[in-house]
Amino acid sequence: MHRQIEFLKGVGPARGEILRKELAIHTIGDLLWDLPFRYIDKSEITTIKAARSSPEPVQLKGIFSELRLEGSGHKKRLIATFEDGTGSIEVLWFQRIKEIEKWISPAKPYLLYGKLQDYRGRYNIVHPEIEELTQQKATQTGLEPVYRSTEKLDRRGIDSKGRRKILKQLFQELRPEELPENLPQNIISQLRFYSRYEAIRKIHFPASTEELHAAKNRLKFEELFFLQLLLLRSKVKRQESIKGFVFGEVGQLFNTFYAKHLPFTLTDAQKRVIKEIRQDMGSGHQMNRLLQGDVGSGKTIVALMCMLLAADNGFQSVLMAPTEVLAQQHYASISELLDGMEVKVAFLSGSVTGSTRTEILEALKSGETTILLGTHAVIQEWVEFKNLGLAITDEQHRFGVAQRAQMWTKSPIHPPHVLVMTATPIPRTLALTVYGDLEVSVLDELPPGRKPVITTQRTEAHRSKVNHFVREQILQGRQVYVIYPLIEESAKLDLENLQDGYERLLTTFPRPEYQISVVHGRMKADVKDEEMNRFKDHKTQIMVSTTVIEVGVNVPNATVMIIENAERFGLAQLHQLRGRVGRGADQSYCILMTSYKLSKTAKERLEVICRTNDGFEIAEADLKLRGPGDIAGTRQSGAFEFKAANLVEDQAILKTARLFAEDILQRDVRLALPEHHHLRMFLQNEYKYKQDWSRIS
Repeated sequence: MHRQIEFLKGVGPARGEILRKELAIHTIGDLLWDLPFRYIDKSEITTIKAARSSPEPVQLKGIFSELRLEGSGHKKRLIATFEDGTGSIEVLWFQRIKEIEKWISPAKPYLLYGKLQDYRGRYNIVHPEIEELTQQKATQTGLEPVYRSTEKLDRRGIDSKGRRKILKQLFQELRPEELPENLPQNIISQLRFYSRYEAIRKIHFPASTEELHAAKNRLKFEELFFLQLLLLRSKVKRQESIKGFVFGEVGQLFNTFYAKHLPFTLTDAQKRVIKEIRQDMGSGHQMNRLLQGDVGSGKTIVALMCMLLAADNGFQSVLMAPTEVLAQQHYASISELLDGMEVKVAFLSGSVTGSTRTEILEALKSGETTILLGTHAVIQEWVEFKNLGLAITDEQHRFGVAQRAQMWTKSPIHPPHVLVMTATPIPRTLALTVYGDLEVSVLDELPPGRKPVITTQRTEAHRSKVNHFVREQILQGRQVYVIYPLIEESAKLDLENLQDGYERLLTTFPRPEYQISVVHGRMKADVKDEEMNRFKDHKTQIMVSTTVIEVGVNVPNATVMIIENAERFGLAQLHQLRGRVGRGADQSYCILMTSYKLSKTAKERLEVICRTNDGFEIAEADLKLRGPGDIAGTRQSGAFEFKAANLVEDQAILKTARLFAEDILQRDVRLALPEHHHLRMFLQNEYKYKQDWSRIS
């Protein structure tokens, strides 16, 4: 399978070079794994009359009755009339005109495949797939594969048709032993799979939809199974080999905080998660746990109580946040919660300099400081701890893997226990895939007294009612966010959008009766912080902002969130923004302002966000609407370059694959048994996900 592509019959050096450059196909293995993206059912032939009402591509059988050239230079085109007895259409070509003109013979039967378009009452197909209808073709049934291509490949005759020809030649030469089995025989028998050779041959040339489905299922399972096997194997090896500090003591600091400083009763979910973390940290193995908790579910309290457990056992802790605002917020809230307790807390970021920084670093090195909170500055090489035992990252998907890896260097004896937190709920399917080697804890309860945010969608026709509602809320002493979308391509347009909105609000809510804060991404950090603090301290009633407030603002008195042009936001982002209200005991509201005309996807997104406050339900909907590639943080994982599998559609296959992987590793973690020989050899020689960052969470 590692044979270079140019040595394959029908390819050669020139075509091989183009396949490399255009599609990154270097070897025969690459060619086999560049799977068809759709199939044409050759048994389905539509009449021109019936095809006119079809929104999908169709296959037509007929003859060309006329060919003519029109235009000149780059506007030159070949136009043909194609008819089948029920009607006629025009067929147009703008490229490869000379070649097609020579090839087509009037009155000979042809098969055409393409999508009909209505152009000024005349139906046409542009650049259809075309082949002469021979006696063999006339009786042929089955599915014909269609491959991705480019203009350069088409010019060299390696379009979809050319690729089929090359692959047919390859399968005539290819022996089954050249595609050796990689799954144990018991899995193949139990799940009634084709052999690996048969599955790959049938996915390229299926005789029926049933055969195609069976071949796809085999290859999907294979991809998901090996990913799960690697993740779970990594987890088992880490548990066996990487020792951790034993936090066996639940001491005075933890108990004092629980009895005297805890501001509210812990939810059952918080109690369960703390118990899970305590077991991990007392086991003698390094903890590597993901804590998922929706906005406002109380992750900070859980993190603090874990840091107090570390302190009771004589260890320091660090909590790293992605932005200075969020790190400052953690510092302020944790310092307030620990007020009166003998725990020294410090804050470190790039903006902390001079003698202040020197003092903080010395106190860390001596062990005087117990808890350090900060930005990625906390993992710089000049930061030394006396005995770091627990490392926590918040909104962890915003950090690169290599950044998080630096945490490990901060503790020379054993690596610190690792807790990664996210307020972006991750669907279980993705959690199994991206974080398959981590233990997962979920905070799925809101603290007592919190009321779900009421979310509604409104258009410009409701503007006066929305403004009236805002006045009422401000009269009751509440505060309001007004959010404008961030248009990545145009920071200038963002600012104009926000400025226009601000000026409209000044007209509706005039000074001095109302005060308005403004925050946007192009402000200097100190000005931005000042504006945020004015809102926090209740000196302003309304904050107008782009999405910079998405993470890091906690104003329990803010009860209204108005999101302008809400159709421009993704589901996860809408949910995160909505989480900025509903942080106190008062009823809160999120009003989604949209245009009248909405796309189908935008309507679906807004219906989901109005229907539910459940972050996990929203994340599942987001996965279905947008696909796995866009879910926060998954781009880093390297786990989504599947050729056959699709995480949205193949959740059942993923779960089955994980169960089989778990069963094998329970019995034979080193894959040393004879029946696991294929697995071991495939992982050693073929499997491409070799760089194992997973142990760093």
